[in-house]
Amino acid sequence: MRTNRTNSLHFLFPFLHWWPLVTKDTVKKDFLAGLTGAIIVLPQGIAFATIAGLPPEYGLYTAMVTPILAALFGSSRHLISGPTTAISIVVFSSISRYAEPGSPEFIQMALTLTFLAGAYQLGFGLARLGTLVNFVSHTVVVGFTAGAAILIATSQVKHILGIDIPRGESFAHTWLDIFHQLGDINGYVLAIAGGTLVTAIVVRKISPRLPHLLLALVTGSIIALVLDAQQHGVALVPAIPAHLPPLSSPDFSLAAIQQLAPEAFAIALLGLIEAVSISRAIATKSHQRIDSNQEFIGQGLSNMVGSFFSSYAGSGSFTRSGVNYASGAITPLSAIFSAAILMLIVLLVAPLTAYIPVAAMGGVILLVAWNLIEFKQMKVLVRASRAETGILVVTFLATLFLELEFAIYIGVLLSLVIFLNRTSHPDIVTLSPNRDDPKGKLIDIETKPVPQCPQLRIIRIDMSIYFGSVNHIENKLAKISEEQGIHHILLVLSGANFIDVAGAEMLVNQARALREKGGNLYFCGMKGNVWQFMAQGGFIREIGAGQFFETKPEAISGIYKRLDKNRCETCMTRIFRECLEPEEEQKKKA
Repeated sequence: MRTNRTNSLHFLFPFLHWWPLVTKDTVKKDFLAGLTGAIIVLPQGIAFATIAGLPPEYGLYTAMVTPILAALFGSSRHLISGPTTAISIVVFSSISRYAEPGSPEFIQMALTLTFLAGAYQLGFGLARLGTLVNFVSHTVVVGFTAGAAILIATSQVKHILGIDIPRGESFAHTWLDIFHQLGDINGYVLAIAGGTLVTAIVVRKISPRLPHLLLALVTGSIIALVLDAQQHGVALVPAIPAHLPPLSSPDFSLAAIQQLAPEAFAIALLGLIEAVSISRAIATKSHQRIDSNQEFIGQGLSNMVGSFFSSYAGSGSFTRSGVNYASGAITPLSAIFSAAILMLIVLLVAPLTAYIPVAAMGGVILLVAWNLIEFKQMKVLVRASRAETGILVVTFLATLFLELEFAIYIGVLLSLVIFLNRTSHPDIVTLSPNRDDPKGKLIDIETKPVPQCPQLRIIRIDMSIYFGSVNHIENKLAKISEEQGIHHILLVLSGANFIDVAGAEMLVNQARALREKGGNLYFCGMKGNVWQFMAQGGFIREIGAGQFFETKPEAISGIYKRLDKNRCETCMTRIFRECLEPEEEQKKKA
């Protein structure tokens, strides 16, 4: 009874798992990590809100609210949630077709979209669907992120060059407009953006621990003041209100929900992929076990509650989470400290944001976009697999030229199609005894062309037998029987972890067909769960219990007795031990 009560409390309040770890020493380490995180997220929050088409303060509100809830109700001790680049651009893409970015209507729709995405995520977590993220390959994320990075950079070119490009244009049309307006570049804008970008790169190279984005924005602001840039058409970022996240309310009308539900699903899926992937990546270093279902719940609650506190859709941040772990954080208190310190910073220095040029923000966002592209990972994928390269390219191009939510779906669908294609064509290895091995160990004839028995073929199926692979396996067995004239076939199923009804029925039919030709289908090395399924379904009875063996030697010994002895007498191969034993010894063993 006490154990059940404890488990229920831990389910409702998952932070009880890590709370006993909190000590004076951990609080100190978590506070320092939180301080570092707050300094890093200040420029990032402003930049990400700009990407999402929202006023700058909404990025900071998101960085104040979502980390607290995700830390309390998630499973990772180092994940820092908040605004992210990829989700920000999906938010912009999803809503900009319906409302003017930055307008009250746009903000209202962003809050509704956030609530719906959180509801999806919470529902997935409560339904224990944490394994969903396993069906989204990392290649899809790499391709989508690279495409999103290009789109982000494209959206900032007008701020970096000081040219006027209409909102809402496609990727291709935007670059056509940029090309036609190259003669209208504002030198002051370009100088500020360039100085900001160079400062960020140099500072990060000199010392990665320094807040390079924050220092770069300061440099951009100083350049603007020195050049008196505002008199030359250089726009400034609107001042951020010096207050905490105000209360807000999503639009719960049926029309709004129907309009935004598809886009919310894409954001929910992307957010979960980001959060769980980052959590797992850091957990491999911190030796922590991640509960995907609990992470789903934490992300869902953070977005749902956040939508009532002027926050837009957030997820785990790889940069901030990585810095959090590297800064020595021990418990999720570091995320809570980070949010609290950010609140204090905003209350004290919010008016200073009015001195930041939009061009400087554009330079910072350009660097953020560049850092999103995983060049090393892309190179590995291209070298390693054509299929993965195809997924990467298709997802990348779909992100650039289609609606972003469709790009995610296309990448996921293509990953599943390729996965199903692989599993529907399992490796079927032909085995035969190795004469050079004293024990007569069976080896793959592809690795070493050893002789085979003219009456018995031994094959190993290195994957599960299910409806998708039935046709491939059936064709292989039929080819052995019809083209090679061999009607005794031994299946080594040590590599088959699963079998379904379609697979079992196929084996029954093949066994029946081989019996009609004077042979049979035999099995060995079958795993316990596969045997249990076959037995419960009555398939072993239909095939015949005498066709099933525990080990390969037992199977060969049993099958040898059923071979045509007239052919055995004239056979010159004699690859089995039984072939070399005198007939009297075989009778004794029998």
